[in-house]
Amino acid sequence: MDWHVLMFLHMIGMLALGFYLVLPFILGRMEKLSPAAKEGTLSAISGFNRFAQYGLVIQLLTGGYMMTKDEYSVPWMIIVALLLLAMFALGGIMSKPLRLAASGMKQSRDVSSEIGKIRTLSALLAVSLLATLFFMVFNEII
Repeated sequence: MDWHVLMFLHMIGMLALGFYLVLPFILGRMEKLSPAAKEGTLSAISGFNRFAQYGLVIQLLTGGYMMTKDEYSVPWMIIVALLLLAMFALGGIMSKPLRLAASGMKQSRDVSSEIGKIRTLSALLAVSLLATLFFMVFNEII
């Protein structure tokens, strides 16, 4: 496969992951919303989280293939793979509190504990993505 096509697909996957960078800011503004708007926001976040998970799959496939075609250090490959796995795990873990918070909003329950978990997981996702970006740009450091 042509290197440019792979890089294009890899960048498409990266754009899908951009959601994880803005998610903490979206959650920060959610407190000011009405209950119906919060429910809609949680539903949208759940859908975008699923979309970002597909972006992670694209990253895994294209990045994994590109790593085999070039010279990268083993520590760099391990760090990048662990960060990718961390994002997979955090995004997957976040889906349950999202689902519980959305159903709790429909039942007019207190969902502050679920929202707190979502906030923590979103911050960890953003940090993981920024760390991945750092290692992608400065891959010769390690």
